[in-house]
Amino acid sequence: MHFLKSARFQKAIFLFIVVAPAFAAYVLFTLYPNALSIFYSFLDWDGIGVKTFIGWDNYIRLFQDPFISRALQHNLILLVTVIPITLAISLVLADLLVNRTFGENSFYKVLYFFPNVLSLVVIALIWSFIYDGTFGLLNGLLQVFGLGGEHNWLGSKSTALLSMIPLYVWCYVGFYVVIFMNAMQGIPKSLYESATLDGITHMQRFTKITLPLLSGVIRVGTIFLILSVIKGFEYMLIMTKGGPGGSTEVISLYMFNLAFGGLNLGQHFYGYASTIGMMIFVLLVGLKLVVDKFFAKDSVEY
Repeated sequence: MHFLKSARFQKAIFLFIVVAPAFAAYVLFTLYPNALSIFYSFLDWDGIGVKTFIGWDNYIRLFQDPFISRALQHNLILLVTVIPITLAISLVLADLLVNRTFGENSFYKVLYFFPNVLSLVVIALIWSFIYDGTFGLLNGLLQVFGLGGEHNWLGSKSTALLSMIPLYVWCYVGFYVVIFMNAMQGIPKSLYESATLDGITHMQRFTKITLPLLSGVIRVGTIFLILSVIKGFEYMLIMTKGGPGGSTEVISLYMFNLAFGGLNLGQHFYGYASTIGMMIFVLLVGLKLVVDKFFAKDSVEY
């Protein structure tokens, strides 16, 4: 009975009660489905009928599928545009809101974060209206300045994918502004005051003090943006369905269409879609390792 009253035992019971439900949910809804996906990747299966083991055939097909390389090219375009633009805008806005005392700061914070409270469908409908070729807002603005007529931005292969970049940036900036603001507010003011006495400019203070001290936070933000860009396909699904002519089909959308019959083939390829899922997992791990090479992992101690 004395053992039951010990602080160590009570702490262990408390941790078990707190951690066990979350860990069980993680195993049930994350680890177990992922383990099943590995098994499914070796099957010829439509998700419902008889499972046929085909070994490495799905992985061989993966390297022979021309749609894989096309989808990955689209993801690469989004990676090299959305991530740096989002990080740059978020860092600048966060710095202005933290270090400049604008009277409208509270309003700006709400305004920047506003896209994060909207549903995916609402956001997709808003931007579909902006890009509409007949009565869209963008065409209207261009006509006001005498720069063009009716252009179907989402209906043209040359502009459909590029039109998604502002949408992604608009959706992501507000969230990362909040993240970077919280990190900047944790930087001791004494560092800035000492730099100001040395005659450093605001730009030098931002590049030589703020950015280096936020390296760890920027690293995490970059990783989450990579995850969002690689795994996200909802806006393409709602706005373009991967078209026109596959010009906005990213790798996750291609996997989704294969698994759930979105290619109008009258058949589901759940096993092959699981193989693509394994490829995405390996790709994300590789990109994470690349990011780790460029950013310090250790947190800064003031």
